[in-house]
Parts: sequence; C-alpha cells; structure tokens
Amino acid sequence: MLPRRFFIATLGCKVNQYESESVREAWLRAGHQELGSPMGADLALVNSCAVTARAVGDLRALIRRIRRQAPECELVVTGCAAQALPEELRLLPVDELVGRGEEARLLERLPSLREEAAVVSSAGDLRAAVRDLLDAVPGAVSSRTDLWAEADGAAEEAGISRPDSAPGSFPPFSLSGHARSRALLKIQDGCSRHCAYCIVPQGRGPASSRPWPAVLAEADRLIRAGFREIVLNGVNLGDYEDLWTLTLRLGKSFADLLDFGEGPRFRLSSLDPGQLGPKALEALSVSPWIAPHLHLSLQSGSPRLLRRMGRGHYDPAAVPGFLEELRKVWPLFGLGADFIVGFPGESEADFAATLELAQVLPLSYAHVFPFSGRPGTPAARFRDQLPPELKKERAMCLRRLVAVKKAAFLRAQLALPVVRVALEEGRPDRGVNEFYSLCRFTGQSRKDQAGKVLIPARPVRARGEILLVEGV
Repeated sequence: MLPRRFFIATLGCKVNQYESESVREAWLRAGHQELGSPMGADLALVNSCAVTARAVGDLRALIRRIRRQAPECELVVTGCAAQALPEELRLLPVDELVGRGEEARLLERLPSLREEAAVVSSAGDLRAAVRDLLDAVPGAVSSRTDLWAEADGAAEEAGISRPDSAPGSFPPFSLSGHARSRALLKIQDGCSRHCAYCIVPQGRGPASSRPWPAVLAEADRLIRAGFREIVLNGVNLGDYEDLWTLTLRLGKSFADLLDFGEGPRFRLSSLDPGQLGPKALEALSVSPWIAPHLHLSLQSGSPRLLRRMGRGHYDPAAVPGFLEELRKVWPLFGLGADFIVGFPGESEADFAATLELAQVLPLSYAHVFPFSGRPGTPAARFRDQLPPELKKERAMCLRRLVAVKKAAFLRAQLALPVVRVALEEGRPDRGVNEFYSLCRFTGQSRKDQAGKVLIPARPVRARGEILLVEGV
C-alpha cells in the first residue's frame, strides 16, 4: 500500500485519547503521514463520544466540517457514538463506522500491521505475543526474566485467575510512546454497572481488564521512552479485576529502574467509591510511586438517590472515614470528585446531603454536572424530571462551595518546600504537580527542560485556580 495522508480528531475522555494515540502510532510506524487538518487527507478518523447530548452535537458539527474541508477523503467514525448511535450517524456524510469489538479493523487497513493487530485468543498466545513485542523493543523488560513469574504470582497471591476471555475482549490497542508529556496507560475497558443515567455500557460494552503482562510491558516501554508521569486509565477502573494488587506489582516490577523520590510516578484516574476499603488503604500506604491524588465518581451524597441512579453498591457516608485514614499516610493529597445535581426526583434533602458530603470532604476540585437525560437510558424516561432552572441553581451552589475548598487547598501547598511538576505539551511554563494542581512557573522560562521530566519547584503564591511556582 502506498503511504496515505491521515487526520485524527478525538472527542471525549482519556480512553479515547489513548486509543487515538495508539492508532496514530501504528499508522506512522507503517509510513503514513499525519496532517494537522483534514484538508489534503486521504483518510479522516473521528474518535467519538456519546456521554452527553452536547458531545453528540459536537460530533455532528465536526463530521460536517471535515466533509466541507475534505470532500474526497474517506471519513471513518469510531468510539462510543459509533457503537451506541449507528443509525443516527449513518444519516451523516460518514463512509464507515467502527464499533466495539471491531477496533482491530483500524489496524487492518495497514497490511504491515495485520499480525500485530490480531486478537489474542488465549493466555498462552498472549504470553508469546507480548514477549515478541518486548523482544522488538531494545532494552525492554524482557531483560528481566522474572517479569512473567511476578505478574502471574501477583494474581495467585490475590486469589485471582486471569479470565480466559480477557485477552479476546480487550481492544488490541497499545503504546510505546505518547504525543503528550504525561503518558496514558489504558488498563480497563467497558462497564458492567448500567447506571440509570449512563449510555457508556451501550457504547463500550461490558467490562474487560487488560491482562497483567501487557500492562507491565507497556509501563516499561513508556518509562524507557522517558515518561515520568503515567496515568492508569479506563472506562471504569472499579471493574478492573484487582486494581490494588496491580498497583503493588507496578512498584515491585520497576523498583530496579526508578528512584521514587524523583519520579516517575503513576497516577490513578477516576475511581469508584466502592473500591475504597482496607485493601486500597494498604496498597496506597506502601506505594510511593502513586501520585497523592484521588478522583472519585461520587455523583451524590444521598443513599436514596444513589440507589435510584443504580449506584447503591457504596455508602457515601463511608468515604470521609476512609480519607481520614488515608491522611495518616498522605498528610496532603489532591481530591477530585464527580457530582450529578438535579437527577430526576432529587429532593431538597437529597441535595442537602450532597452539599454536606462536599463540605466535609477535603476536595481540591470537582466536576459538577446538571443532569441531562440521554435518550436510551432509563433516567431519561423518569417522570419526575426537575426544571432546568433548579438544576442550574443547584449546580452553581455546589460549584461555589467547591471553589472555596479549591482555594484553601492551593494555599495549603504554599507551606511545602517543593512540588514536582509535569509540564503540559508545548507549554514550558505550565503543568500539574503531584496533587493534580495546575502550576505556572514565574520568572525564568523553563524552555531548557525536557517535556517528559518532573521539574522540582517551590510554591510561591496562589492566584485564582493556579499555583504559582518557581524552579529550585
């Protein structure tokens, strides 16, 4: 096949960002050329999101814009919307949809990658496939002959057998690098929770966990490529077969490569509150390679409303107690949360419970979403919908509370002698520290620093939502 010119656009979450980066890496490795816009492209790939009505509206607008700019290109849509809303997308000027379970087709377009993209059908095939991949990467973890024994031993210690179906069900994406300064490492896909408001299970299918050897192998590739912050992400990490054992094994497997006092560091993406128990506390207590930052998918402080959402598997009242215990290990840590306000039937008492929970939590930020019904979900059909004005009012009230707590958290960091900042790609003066606070360097430019390193810096001042720092 002759080299082709391609353009990739990504909407939505970090999982989509990871998968787009994997496709980009594969196509570039095959000799194809990436363009910064659709104009002149032979193929345009849109990785879509369907979580909100706004995301679908953005997708429609993007498809039409690409078609105007590149009327002759092949336009392919993948991601959640391609799976959840195929009939709707077929009414748009799209050439092909690539849904859940068909992701390998994105690589089969490139004959040289057919073998790499093949779905692994058994644990034995997985072992051989990953070993072949490691052998092809100079200096990869294949030099440590006990990698496979450690991965299998960790599962045995935890009483977990790796499901035979996991290799076949997990999408065949992987990375050896990343275009951003902070690398993403996808360890989980899909969701089996079926919350009343969420369309993600329709777009991503049931939960699947990435096999242990593949996670460890990719972490090794990223570390050796120079990345000093790696974010473990997935559609729902709460469905990962044993996140806390994996957390421990990451440190054990790479202790010979890393100085955890200087980085690299692993960061956990959004967690289900149901994961916060004794095993989580034990793992975090002995894992200095994990950034002191948690993001919790709380959604509400009302147990009654959580049950109606289909999230009755955790008690929000237990979260503050866990965090108090965690503070003995992490005296200071970043804490983010997701909240939905104005869910159908949310009473004043329900909303008051959410406010009370937010008040007692040591939040450093939060994402507050006024409820918006997604067609095809049970909550969109509930009769006791709240008026838009009330949802907007409650969202503003909760955001004001969070803003106060965020400002207090930034001020608390001024007492620290040093933080370590992972720079944003293309921004030598800006990045995030270990607590996931946005930092900006004052004074001398940081252009002399490589983008992937963790830069030690001294907090000097809080300004708005930004922590101003200076190099040390």
